[in-house]
Amino acid sequence: MTARTLADALRWAEEGTGMFLDGVRGLDERGFGAPCGLPGWTRGHLVAHVAANAEALGNLVRWAATGEPTPMYASPEERAAGIERGGRTGGAELTAWLVRACDGLRAGMGGLTGEQWGREVVTAQGRTVPASEVPWLRSREVLVHAVDLGTGAGFGDLPDGFLRALVADAAAKRGLDAAALPDGPRPEVAAWLTGRPHALADAPLLGPWL
Repeated sequence: MTARTLADALRWAEEGTGMFLDGVRGLDERGFGAPCGLPGWTRGHLVAHVAANAEALGNLVRWAATGEPTPMYASPEERAAGIERGGRTGGAELTAWLVRACDGLRAGMGGLTGEQWGREVVTAQGRTVPASEVPWLRSREVLVHAVDLGTGAGFGDLPDGFLRALVADAAAKRGLDAAALPDGPRPEVAAWLTGRPHALADAPLLGPWL
């Protein structure tokens, strides 16, 4: 896997948060109800998902800070309910929730010590990881979903270092040999690996990821 540092992931999470927020703040009420790049979801659903993800990752940050196990979500049903909230909530309220959740996660991560970053937490998928993985998880969410928002950002607008790490991560999770990936620009390879539209010729169809 391509080497990435905690500092890298924190920077990408911050950049991605800004990019996603810029896209959301440019939406009018009708825009929140329009489809996003994820099948079956409106932009409102996507904004709710990204806001709820910030709160859920904030639970892992509190786990690392206090040592008290705090799951990301109480249940799969709670996670689904948070996403569905986006289809019923007005744009101003969604935006306020997103900003509040992003600010809370940023503050929580900013308060962790070196020792706390090394503490183990458990993701919603049941993986045990050090808390230092949280910024990487968040950077994937905000940067890839900034593209899914459909307000003008593309994979070519994402940081190159992030794309390198994303390609390595997605290939590993799909069980693909990074050396055997299709030839093409890195943004297109990243789009293909994450199941998004791409311009690669003859690349096999992959299901959605992330």
